[in-house]
Amino acid sequence: MNSMFYFLLALTAVLAVTADPGGPILDNDGYVIFNGSYLVRPIIFGGGLTLSPLGDNQCPLYIEQQFSKDDIGYPIRFSNWGSGARFVPESENLNIEMVIPVTTCVQSSTYWWVTATEGSKWLFISAGPKPDPGEASSKSFFQIKKVGDFTNGYKIMFCSKDNNCIDVGIVVDEYGVQRLALCTVPFPITFVKADGTETSSKTISIM
Repeated sequence: MNSMFYFLLALTAVLAVTADPGGPILDNDGYVIFNGSYLVRPIIFGGGLTLSPLGDNQCPLYIEQQFSKDDIGYPIRFSNWGSGARFVPESENLNIEMVIPVTTCVQSSTYWWVTATEGSKWLFISAGPKPDPGEASSKSFFQIKKVGDFTNGYKIMFCSKDNNCIDVGIVVDEYGVQRLALCTVPFPITFVKADGTETSSKTISIM
């Protein structure tokens, strides 16, 4: 085998990794995200993400954005993408889970779900059980996509089975709380490694 063969083989591997959809998601420092826990940090305003009830109903819990940028909130982790990539891929359906030791609700899992709430025009993002394969689990799949010209900036989207995607953004509910919900305005974010999370030694190392 000549050197040209090895060159073409290496080039094919690089293109397979860097092509979108399916390219690696990077954290705020430019490292590839493989697994582990990451804080969601807004690029424009506000603090991190946490869980809280909606009004007087103690359950389910919904994803809330803290007002103060000093409140870093709880980390999240990604799982269940279908491509088999070692890294967390961009523009591919995956599950998102809030990493929190315990909640006040019955369910122990805090996976993100798109949830219709009685009396509200918004489809909020709530915390729920680990998804099982099936029709209902499609409401727990999200995608991470690049946003604007922000360095290592992303947005979260919900994509239905017919690939009709809508942004996950911030809305203010009737109680004055900032919530994650499906809307027309994206929520620009970046991911910051939480303690004990594995990363690469820069993007080039996975090629």
